[in-house]
Amino acid sequence: MTFILASNSPRRRELLARFFTEFRVEPSRFEEGSAGLSASEAALFNARGKAADVAARHPDCAVLGADTVVSLDGNVLGKPKDEADACAILRTLRGRTHEVLTGICLIAGGREQADVVTTRVTFYPLSDELIARYVASGLPLDKAGAYGIQDGYPLVASYEGSYSNVVGLPLERLGEMLHTAGLICPAEQ
Repeated sequence: MTFILASNSPRRRELLARFFTEFRVEPSRFEEGSAGLSASEAALFNARGKAADVAARHPDCAVLGADTVVSLDGNVLGKPKDEADACAILRTLRGRTHEVLTGICLIAGGREQADVVTTRVTFYPLSDELIARYVASGLPLDKAGAYGIQDGYPLVASYEGSYSNVVGLPLERLGEMLHTAGLICPAEQ
């Protein structure tokens, strides 16, 4: 069965390659939304919408949709609009604990599995200089919450939960879903 990742995220492609040597990438045309939804509801809504959009065009394929959101005090922090917004988001997160939630939806063989994985992340009390250097690198501009845990900057003091979830795809939970769908056996995880 052909496997399709309904995302253009290079981080998700890299993580999914740990399960499959070959898969297709077809970004979804689904319009993401979060108005009136909690962070968990938004992540799941968007993941389901992305997977369903691509699966409708490829009913004989296995399709994975995913959406990652960052939440601080119940407020969803999206991708920054520009460098100034990225700096503001990072200043808001510094020295505080927030949640990273990734909704994943796997549609295979006419069956859907969906879940949300949450990781708690605590930032160091970042200096304005470090924030400015990081934002100037351009790395945070396409990421929810304006950061990537994998970017190599000293932002994260600690985290509780799945590291790969913070990168954009919770491999532990995805492995369980793939096994349930008969797409991998436990030894392949």
